[in-house]
Amino acid sequence: MASSIRQQSPAHLSPESRQPNATARGASILGRYRIMESCGTGGFGTVLTCWDTRLQRRVAIKRMPLSTRGEAPGMASTLAEGLAEARTSSMLAHPNIITVFDFERDDECAYLVMEYVEGITLSELLQRVEGGTLTPDECAYLVNSLGSALAYAHENGVLHLDIKPSNIMIDRTGKVKLCDFGMATLASATGFGDARGGTVGYMPPEQIEGLVVDERTDVFALGVVIWQALTGECPFAAATAEQSLKLIKRGPKMSISKMVPDASGMTEQALLGALEPNPALRTPSISDFANEVSFALGDTSRGSDSIRLLLSQTGEEDEVDDEAVAAELPLHFRYPWIEGAIQRVLAAALSGWLVYEVGSFVFNTGNTALIAALTCAVAAAAWPPLGSVAVFALIAFALVTTTSGVTSILLGGVFAFLVVTWWAISGWNSKHSTAAALLPLATRVPIASAAYAGAFLTPGNAFLTATIGWLASMLYQTALATGFDASMTAQALLELALMPSNWISAASCVFAATLAAAVTRARPGIAFSILGQVLGLALVCGGQLLAKRVENGGIWVAPTWDTVGIAVVLWVFACAVRILVGPAHENQEADVDELA
Repeated sequence: MASSIRQQSPAHLSPESRQPNATARGASILGRYRIMESCGTGGFGTVLTCWDTRLQRRVAIKRMPLSTRGEAPGMASTLAEGLAEARTSSMLAHPNIITVFDFERDDECAYLVMEYVEGITLSELLQRVEGGTLTPDECAYLVNSLGSALAYAHENGVLHLDIKPSNIMIDRTGKVKLCDFGMATLASATGFGDARGGTVGYMPPEQIEGLVVDERTDVFALGVVIWQALTGECPFAAATAEQSLKLIKRGPKMSISKMVPDASGMTEQALLGALEPNPALRTPSISDFANEVSFALGDTSRGSDSIRLLLSQTGEEDEVDDEAVAAELPLHFRYPWIEGAIQRVLAAALSGWLVYEVGSFVFNTGNTALIAALTCAVAAAAWPPLGSVAVFALIAFALVTTTSGVTSILLGGVFAFLVVTWWAISGWNSKHSTAAALLPLATRVPIASAAYAGAFLTPGNAFLTATIGWLASMLYQTALATGFDASMTAQALLELALMPSNWISAASCVFAATLAAAVTRARPGIAFSILGQVLGLALVCGGQLLAKRVENGGIWVAPTWDTVGIAVVLWVFACAVRILVGPAHENQEADVDELA
């Protein structure tokens, strides 16, 4: 008969593991995995449920910080050994072992990418069943499954070294899966935990004392787990490893046959043999131990059916497949290439059109201008920053060559210097910078860069890009009106520079972009992204209203529709794109390598 459920939870995680996300939802790991939620923090790091954007499926990622800074010179080799052990364990392929898809590391963390199991841990199951115990049949099935997994690992030269209820998963079909192979060794190498990274209460004396460990270490830990599943208590649980060691050497307080009559005879002898403090006297083979206990305890088939029934009682509404999950995920989870596509299409369209416009003044024939425009569009689609380079270089070239004289050389040279400075600092390091800088030129609205720059660039880059966009737009509109005559353009620009209203317009554009970018990245989430855009729009519209008042001698006059209307449309567009591609994180551009 199945154990009865004491408490049902609406989700598959226990209350203890429901902790606030350690990393923002939607953030990217290794350029491929988008974080969906944090499943809790353990001794070795944080377990995250992520979405694999390449294969479109859920995965579990254990992220473990690497304590390499300030360590002794020998730490690097120790870390390499730990990572090698983890890679070896990732090659294990067994139905009762969590499948490991990938293992990677960067300067700060190691990442173990594993299959996502829709179910609960043994620890959570024991918390939910009445008395915190399983029936003999269920324990027979449990030890049979775990013994098979560990025997396979030992045959392949891999020790677990951290067997405990929280490292044992049970999926919705009742399948038992052992996870975290090799993590104890990795944890020891990276500075986590005591006694080779095991868990107090489940470690045998040789592991606690840092002596040689072998298969018998896992035999001991599995014996403790089965004892706990039968009685509801971990016999050697203690606050410290030293206290646990004393309990182990003293032995269990009470005979298990007195607590669980069905565990007398062969079962009790097998468990006591597994819990022997001296490894020389302990049961040497995990297979021998598992076979004896499962045979003596009960029927593994009935235990399997009972476990499956227990899992079904935890709430069928929680059972979902990846297709259902994918249907509910934001578009930027399912299609991470969307942002890159927007970057490339905007950069290609804007740069291609502007090169064609300027080319009409520079080249002798329209066909040459068209060919140059198409070439620039293709280059910008391949790498967006090339689009701004081509457009600004052609404008500078037009200013220098259309008319001769010192003025043309100075005007073209000053413009080229400003653009090169911007591109070296900001233009090359974000694919969004090109669109943000070219929008004011294409729309003939100098404030047009504020919306896009505020939505997709960091505050510093937004400030610089909005500045260069406003200046380039004023110069470009003036140059078009004068046919790129340098002398006439310089004179017109000087007159514009003497108008206070233009300085107010420029300041509102630049600071609106900076404010929007700062608020967007103040906290993760779409809400702050939209708030940043709204505040930026309010600032830029207020600036245009003030500029009109100054321009009209202190009389309040509404800005023209062609200025504010286009600005509003662009702010709405920026909000829509920001919602589509997801929130920005940290103080970095939200670039995605969609071709990875």
